[in-house]
Amino acid sequence: MPKLSYLKALNRALGDEMDRDESVFVLGEDMNFALTNVTAGFLDRFGPDRVVEVPLTEQGFTNFATGAAMAGRRPVVEFQIPFLLLLVFEQITNQANKFLLMSGGQRSVPVTYLMPAAGWRAGWGAQHSDQPYSLFAHMGVKTVLPATPTDAYGLLTTAIRDDDPVVFFGPLAALPVREDVDYADLGPIPLGKGRVHRAGTDVTVVALGHLVHEALAVAEELADEASIEVWDPRSVYPFDWAGLAESVARTGRLVVFDDSNRACGMGAEVLATAAEEMRLTAPPKRVTRPDGAIVGAVPELDVALQPDRAQLAEAIRAVLKSPGW
Repeated sequence: MPKLSYLKALNRALGDEMDRDESVFVLGEDMNFALTNVTAGFLDRFGPDRVVEVPLTEQGFTNFATGAAMAGRRPVVEFQIPFLLLLVFEQITNQANKFLLMSGGQRSVPVTYLMPAAGWRAGWGAQHSDQPYSLFAHMGVKTVLPATPTDAYGLLTTAIRDDDPVVFFGPLAALPVREDVDYADLGPIPLGKGRVHRAGTDVTVVALGHLVHEALAVAEELADEASIEVWDPRSVYPFDWAGLAESVARTGRLVVFDDSNRACGMGAEVLATAAEEMRLTAPPKRVTRPDGAIVGAVPELDVALQPDRAQLAEAIRAVLKSPGW
């Protein structure tokens, strides 16, 4: 069975959708050079009218994509660095995402904002290492965060076909992941549908993005101590609250593993909703970056800010040992 890498899954999904629907096109900086490999081979395959090289003006080409979508096209805008999404936060959240309502349902804005390398990497520095998916979820923008190549293929396909704006985060640490796949089985995956990667009965670990793979490793390491369920929301907005409730009903205990800052992050939201609406037998815990964490340019210091396996194992053991509420 062939193996599919995360980056190849993005390349394949985008290419398949451009083959399927002539209204789909991709634009961004350095598209012709395919620096992220997402658009590798596309210039020769689809030509410059559908692989559009743009000037260094993020606000300008993001608004251009909004206009193109309103005119009947389906743009995919690639951003190479996470902070670029913050430069266009207003264009996405306050314009594209609200225009269907503001136009009384007359104009949808089917734009996909593709961020194929989000998160920390040694040497990237303070402005390149963010994970701002919580911000878009907070503003009610459809936001996806797949952990595996097959999920990346399916969710990018769904995002491109969706009539609303969708922000797609491809975690940098997940890009090397490879997966056995039958290409005939690849297809769209609905937004708001989580996935159980490992079944368990003692504690639910909600892991986001690349941390799914770290959680699976910890679950294996602690297999003699506890039966750990690893649950992946896949999309952070809409969030599969029903799926999480089913998992928590099986285990009664909850730990969230989230690569964003502690305050106002997805970890906080998951814990709050679970505490309000689900039956927990012990207080839940979260493992995140610290409050107000700012990644710099010193790898040794940056590593200390990243949620890791040791922290997750400690949180799991604490929840399991808790006497309850």
